[in-house]
Amino acid sequence: MSAVLSALATMAVIAFAGWVLATFRVLGEGAQQVLARLVFALATPSLLITTIGEADLALLLTRTAATTWVSTLTVATAAVVIFGVLLRRGRGQTTVASLAASYVNAGNIGIPVAIYVLADALAVVPTMLMQLLVLAPVAYAVLDTAGASRRELLLRPLRSPLTIGALIGLTLAVVPWTPPDAVLQPLRLVGTTAAPLALLTLGMSFAPKRRGETPSSEPATSADARPPGHWVDVSIVAALRAVVHPALTFAVAHGLGVDEEHMLGVVLMAALPTAQNVLVYALQFDRGLRIARDAQVITTALSVPLLVGVVALLH
Repeated sequence: MSAVLSALATMAVIAFAGWVLATFRVLGEGAQQVLARLVFALATPSLLITTIGEADLALLLTRTAATTWVSTLTVATAAVVIFGVLLRRGRGQTTVASLAASYVNAGNIGIPVAIYVLADALAVVPTMLMQLLVLAPVAYAVLDTAGASRRELLLRPLRSPLTIGALIGLTLAVVPWTPPDAVLQPLRLVGTTAAPLALLTLGMSFAPKRRGETPSSEPATSADARPPGHWVDVSIVAALRAVVHPALTFAVAHGLGVDEEHMLGVVLMAALPTAQNVLVYALQFDRGLRIARDAQVITTALSVPLLVGVVALLH
């Protein structure tokens, strides 16, 4: 338990360092965006290539992975039923709410948790694959009403550096060929920066803004006004994200016979907060902006005691 708490403390210190850097403008304006792009475009794809590529692919076809897929799809489906059928929200609002309830922050928080707490970067891979290859393409297809072709809708998510990195890793895990060290060593080295850079970026996101400064990720849009029933929707999303998903994951894992060693990892991944990507989708398609933003803030705040509680109960 002390080792796990030490790992969580390490993550907190790195995130706090990011907050200090951003608060005092040590790296200048726009540093958070630059680091976020570096993590998204290079560090995390490099980590995925080496982690998945050097792993036994059978590890991705385990009861643990099945638990992740079943619980995630169940939560996403439940959100669609609640918001689309029972509450009769619009298609865009329903889609964003469903994403906010099921799409977790596997990059900025999941990777550091997997590395520092679980000492196994592969623990986050089933979650990332589910989100990159299933949730994201479906969300794009539903949200995009601008007349894009079906082929464009299917290919757009596959152009993400994270998806490309995961697919390259899967390919390397399948084919009977290993790239030379001259190729893998630089990827391994760059991949080791993914977790600390993601934590620095996370800390920077909580830094106070200067008077009159508006975060670049929060422009005023037609979706910016809180619609009627907004806080009811956010409360439902937060409950699905912070309570239902972890509890359901534990139940499914127990039912599938997941051992204690892997139980902690799969429940921790389910207890992660709403991903920043959900806000990106809401902004891009001008749908459900407020629920995406507020759900991300609330579930991120809830995730700290939630993750500590999961560790205390299952470790």
